[in-house]
Amino acid sequence: MIARLPAPVRRLVMRHHELIKFAMVGGTTFVFDMAIFYSLSLTVLEPKPVIAKIISGVLATILSYILNREWAFKNRGGRERHHEAMLFFAISGVGVILQAAPLFVANNVFDMRSNLTVSEVVVVDFVLGFIIGNLFQMAFRFWALRKFAFPEEQLRGGDAGSTDLHPSLAELNDEELGHA
Repeated sequence: MIARLPAPVRRLVMRHHELIKFAMVGGTTFVFDMAIFYSLSLTVLEPKPVIAKIISGVLATILSYILNREWAFKNRGGRERHHEAMLFFAISGVGVILQAAPLFVANNVFDMRSNLTVSEVVVVDFVLGFIIGNLFQMAFRFWALRKFAFPEEQLRGGDAGSTDLHPSLAELNDEELGHA
């Protein structure tokens, strides 16, 4: 698929392959998070949307760790797995708080939920928890994960024997197909 891209786009994709993978993992966990959140907030946790958001955020974080560790940042890190996991979950915990903060403020400071219909609540929750909150946490997590949990100075790839740090077109195609 990458080979079919125009040369300037292909170079851009190759240069930013880690960010693209991080975004794809984020998109996957976004859908997962949203499904869990709405399943909880529209049923058993209807009066407690912040709790529903935190539960869905924690479950999405577990999925995110697995996907980021095994795919997006697979050639970074070099730390012992338990240390890397601890850093990932600490960073992601801050991310979950950043993501839930707009929803918390709207519900607990401005008491917005009490005056809205169910369809309005769904829209407000989506904008606050999934648009604004995700922008906060995504920017923080991308920076912090690259800096602390999966640092470049402790590469598993690149200088450590793999060519994934600066992948060729063939390597990106192989990785896209799951052959890497």
